[in-house]
Amino acid sequence: MKTFVADGRRSLRLEAARTWRWSAKAAILSALMPFVMSASHAKAQSGTEFYKGKTLRIIVATAPGAAYDFVARALAASLGRHIPGAPGVTVENMPGAGSLVMMNTLYNKQPRDGTVMGLPINGIVLEPRLKMLTREGGVASFDLSKMAFIGSPTQQPQILWVWHGSSFNNAADLKTRKAIMGSTSFGADNYILPKLSNEFLGTTLEVVPGYNAVNDIFMAGERGEVDGGTANYSSLAGKSDWVADHKARVLLQFGTERIADLSDVPTAVELAPDEEARAALRAYALKFKSAYPFVLPPGVPGGRVEILRKAFMETMKDPQFVADAQRLGFDVEPVSGEEIAGFISQLDSVPQTVVDRLRKALN
Repeated sequence: MKTFVADGRRSLRLEAARTWRWSAKAAILSALMPFVMSASHAKAQSGTEFYKGKTLRIIVATAPGAAYDFVARALAASLGRHIPGAPGVTVENMPGAGSLVMMNTLYNKQPRDGTVMGLPINGIVLEPRLKMLTREGGVASFDLSKMAFIGSPTQQPQILWVWHGSSFNNAADLKTRKAIMGSTSFGADNYILPKLSNEFLGTTLEVVPGYNAVNDIFMAGERGEVDGGTANYSSLAGKSDWVADHKARVLLQFGTERIADLSDVPTAVELAPDEEARAALRAYALKFKSAYPFVLPPGVPGGRVEILRKAFMETMKDPQFVADAQRLGFDVEPVSGEEIAGFISQLDSVPQTVVDRLRKALN
């Protein structure tokens, strides 16, 4: 009898324990359910369900009619077909302060849900170290390390060219006598690159700013007003008569490596006399590898970042986009968002002495 009573009490205690454990599990599951449902909802919303019926806005940091504007509109015409849900894609222009107006707005005021991306000028990748955009008193209220780059549809290596009638036959000649280079403005690469060449390579280039556009500098070369200038290689390659008739000679490249079409033309990095000069020229050349850097504001859900990056790279193979790119005069040589982020990380490792020397040359 005692044994029966004891066993009965033990059974009651075990049953009570089991009941408590199941109650505890139920309470935990009940508490976690909103988070599970939220995670499932977020996962679903990161794909087709999120973008369907929505519009993706691209904000360009230049005025309508500029190269950045044309590239953004070419991307907008094809990108939506490669995003699940096929959203509409529109382009807006927000010029000002060399991209600072657009970037500050994108970072601080635009939605962080993957429905807005920006296209700043490519110098933005240098801004964290060189402060080129803020040197005139502008304010950069954004942190690139917290933003997600989507990619660039091409790279835009720069070259130094001279008119075939000039007396300059190679880069060494640029050190022995003065060559006059045409430029559009003090802040343009066609002004900066000759100055960097003088600083780091010992050339004696004289820069004449004030031309309205690169084509005006090409025409000035034909008229003999200038010996040459610097430009995107695609701009020169687009002048088929110049290339076919050898009307221009390319003496120098400013990329980190030689262009396949110009395998016999040295880069400025190769000709630099010391490692500090090479490091400075390599650092500046990173902007040419991310010619049109599309970027998202911070805080966009990771799933949507990946969707947009994947859609971007798929668009780079879209026949319509490739045709539009050819019409605009550039070859599609895409750079991924991860690669652009890597360029910024590379700049973080550049010694401060190199940055100081480069900033001094730029100023």
